[in-house]
Amino acid sequence: MVYRKRMVVEEIKTLILGADGMLGHDLQKVFPDAVSRGRDPDITDEVLVSTFIQELNPNLVINAAAYTDVDGCEDNRETAFRVNGKALEYIAKACSNVGAVLVHYSTDYIFDGSKEEYVESDQPCPINAYGESKLLGEKNIMENMSDYRIIRTSWLFGVHGKNFVETMMRLSGEMDMVRVVNDQFGKPTYTADLARKTAEIVGLSPGIYHITNDGVCSWYEFAAAIIDNVAPCLSEEFAVRAKRPRYSVLVNTKTTPMRHWKDALGEYLKIKEMRR
Repeated sequence: MVYRKRMVVEEIKTLILGADGMLGHDLQKVFPDAVSRGRDPDITDEVLVSTFIQELNPNLVINAAAYTDVDGCEDNRETAFRVNGKALEYIAKACSNVGAVLVHYSTDYIFDGSKEEYVESDQPCPINAYGESKLLGEKNIMENMSDYRIIRTSWLFGVHGKNFVETMMRLSGEMDMVRVVNDQFGKPTYTADLARKTAEIVGLSPGIYHITNDGVCSWYEFAAAIIDNVAPCLSEEFAVRAKRPRYSVLVNTKTTPMRHWKDALGEYLKIKEMRR
């Protein structure tokens, strides 16, 4: 396949799958001319996906559609593997057939947390169904096309959807003290920053990219930057269906770093305050 080197975003036809989601809303701002034909096709239906992309004939497909309920994936493994895994085979094949670049978002949860940080070339080893299904999606992309950009990211928060920041603010008003785990570490990522970085990565070489806001913290430290009435605890004190990696720190070795997550959080909180 011939790669479209240094693609100019303004000159290409873009399709965003999952445009109504938290990240999708911010992607629409960065790619304002992205085309759509109403609701997304069922991405788990190979014929629908192939027909949809072939008729639209885009230069660039950005897939922000996913099943992201980590605990829910444990109970609904079949759905998780269809949406996060098998569907990417269909999307990749369709993109390859029309010569489109594919940008897809993966996760820090493809790693087991046995090391304190991970670069793009580290060997994945997921410990929950969500991570397993997302890793399958990565493999299906790489096996069915060449001109892809897989962006692994983590701990997303954004203005247009439910996220950890919103949950902490809600719980802070409902509880005297909010207990949050202090033994899981990662990098919070603001979807507005991720969307802007995506436009840059479109013009870079095919491959895997680790893209997060800068700065490492625990979930407790993240929560403490949002609310005052928070206390640290251990993961063992919470009964959850999916095991989480202790460390899921993604290290970006291929592009310039994004701003610190605390700066991004400050902007997010100002926007939310203005909308009240």
